[in-house]
Order: sequence, then C-alpha cells, then structure tokens
Amino acid sequence: MSLAIVILIFLFVFFLLINVPIAVVLAAVTVVAAYALGYEQVLVTVASDMASGPESFTLLAIPFFILAGEFLGAGGQARRLIDFASALVGRLSGGLAWVNTVTCMLFGAISGSATAAVSSIGGTLIPEMNRKGYRKDFNIALTTTSATTGLLIPPSNVMIVYAVSMGNVSIAKLFMAGILPGVLVGSMIMALCYMISKKEGIKGMDIGTGKGILKSAFDAFPSLLLVGVVLGGIMGGVFTPTEASAIAVVWAFLLSFVVYRELKFSDLKPILYRAVKTTAVVLLLVASSRAMSQFLTVEQIPQQFSSFLIGISENPVILILTINLLLLMVGIFMDMTPAVLIFTPILAPVSASLGIDPIHFGIIMITNLCIGLCTPPVGTCLFVGCSVGRGNIAKVSRAMLPFYAAMIVALLLISFIPEISMWLPRFVS
Repeated sequence: MSLAIVILIFLFVFFLLINVPIAVVLAAVTVVAAYALGYEQVLVTVASDMASGPESFTLLAIPFFILAGEFLGAGGQARRLIDFASALVGRLSGGLAWVNTVTCMLFGAISGSATAAVSSIGGTLIPEMNRKGYRKDFNIALTTTSATTGLLIPPSNVMIVYAVSMGNVSIAKLFMAGILPGVLVGSMIMALCYMISKKEGIKGMDIGTGKGILKSAFDAFPSLLLVGVVLGGIMGGVFTPTEASAIAVVWAFLLSFVVYRELKFSDLKPILYRAVKTTAVVLLLVASSRAMSQFLTVEQIPQQFSSFLIGISENPVILILTINLLLLMVGIFMDMTPAVLIFTPILAPVSASLGIDPIHFGIIMITNLCIGLCTPPVGTCLFVGCSVGRGNIAKVSRAMLPFYAAMIVALLLISFIPEISMWLPRFVS
C-alpha cells in the first residue's frame, strides 16, 4: 500500500469522525495529502480543479431536475399518484402495501428524489396503513425501500453525477438502462409484500367503481406524462438531457400553478430556496471531488486499487461480488452523491478490466448505494421515514431485514445478468 493511500485513508476517517461536512473533507484531504507528499502550489492547483469541476454543461440538468422535483413534491402530485396506484393494484392481497410501492416508484421517478418520495408518500400512506392494521415498522420499512427505486427509474440526478464522473458515458443511455433494474427492485419488494400479506391474512382494498378508476388515471396522467416527454424526447434525439430538465421545470410549474392550482406564487420563494440549497450542496461536492479525483489520477491510486483487487482473485464472479460488498459497505457509511463521486474513478478501472460496460457498472453502483440509503447509521431515507412515520430506528431496522434481502437478490440479478441494464439502451442512438 502506497504512502498516498495511507495518508488519504487516515485523513478521510479522521475528518469524518470529527463531523466535518463531506464536501469540505474531500477538499481538505486533498490539500493536506498533497502537502505531505511534497507537491508545490497545492492551494492554487486545488482551487483551479474545484473551479473547473462544475463547469460541465451536463451538470446544468441537476438544478433543473431538482427544481422540477420541488414543484411536483409541493404541488399535490403525490395524492393523485396514490389514487392512480390504488386503481392499478389496490384489489390485490395486501393492496395498500402494493399501492405504497407503486406510488413511491412513480413519484420517485417523476421527482428524481428518494427522500421527497419518502416524505410525500409516507406522510399520507404510513398513517393510512397504520389505521388499516398493517404493522407500523413494516409500513416505514416498505416506504423507505420503495422510494429508492426512483433513483434508478429516470430522470435521476445521481445518474447525471455518475456520467460526469466517468466522462464518456451517455446520460440518455444511462437513463434507459435504469428503467428495468428499477422495476425489478420494485417488483421484488412487491413480491415480498404479497407473501407477507398472504401470511398475515391482509386482504385487498375496495377501490370503487370503474368511473372512479378512470378519473384517478385521468388526474394522474399529466404528471406521468412528464416522464414520457423527458424520456421520449431524449430517446428520439429531440432534445438533450439538459434541455429535457428545463422542459421538466416548465411542465412541473404549469401543473402545480396552472393545471392543478395547488400552489400559489407566494409558495415560489421557499421552493426556490430549497432547490438552490440542494443544488449548492451537490455542486460543491462535484467541485471538491474533482480536486480529489485529479490527485488520485496523479498518484495512480485507481490503478493500484485495481491491481490489488485483481490480485485477490482472477475469477470475475468473485471480483464482482467483492465490488458489490465494498459498495454496500460504502453505502452504509456515506451518502450516495459523494460515494459516486469518490468511488467511480477508483472502481472504474476494475470494472473495465472485467469487461463490464460503464453503463452497466453505473447501474450496479447506484443499486448498491440505494440499499445504503436504507441502512443505519447514515441512511437518509431511513431517517426521513422514521421521522415521517414516527418510528424507532432500531425497530424499523429489524423490519427492514426482509426488504434488504429482496433488494440484494435484485442487485445480484442486475450484476450478473447485464441484459437487464443493457437491453433498453440499445434503442438509443
């Protein structure tokens, strides 16, 4: 192990233990490590790298998708999607659990935010499931895990971050690659809900008349059409992902302020504030990770790490399992965006040596880190779910165990069956 790796690991762990924000940690670790190794003009180099990090035109899609998600989250779309999901799957055994999963998948895909899905959907469905006799810990665990599927089903900000980190990955193809894996994870969760509901004798819902079903579909259609417009436009070459994000903002604004009229212009200021705050956090992470990435490249740390892993075993199955285990551990202790920014340049040479397509590897990485969003001690979705559902983290974590198993089964299928990720991207020019 080289001196550079030892210094980086020690400083990284030290700064995290004293609760330094992760964006500051990345920049500080780079500066201190470079000084320790005798680099000259470190501050100038790091400042230059950080300034150039967020300059990518592609990254402009992130603030637009964040703003669109804020409009949709505050504009009443959650309630309409719940009604629509009830019409689709409500009559099945454990219908309300199925409704929860399908709604989280739809809302997460539309808003691009797992935490927004947990908050918006959980705030409505967790109390309702509690009243219908479902166990509260089960309800929170279900909502938390289901919400993460929206990070795989496009549009997804973390996919944009991954594409920029890789540098040569098509966002359009990455978006398409996430659809089937997201549906697979959601299907595994729904299958688990069906088995638990059958075992506990939970019956389906009374979903009303056919007229009511058509009305719910009509009400939800404009929100769902947003995903179709974004993906259809990107696939058809009508506009780029960045242009699609701007269209998403306009569409979400019109839905919330004009069509549904759930929001007033007085609501605009707090919505813009939240969007700017989230964007600033993401772009600061991109800037500081750019500086660290440049330092890692100069020190050839990705190549050293690749040689180390390949030295463990030449069996590709063992190596893929090792990568998955590493990413699962990373997800437990680190939030998704910084994890993608830090570990993409480190693990990319390993995946390339195994012949894994960069798009397929991106889906594997994001799926792993989605599981991390549901695990203590740093699981953002877990904490939001417990807050919304007023649950105890320890009890909810125990209820999460079968959901972890379902998500890991989906992860293994995604890892070892590339066609799940790579089939749809073939239709993108």
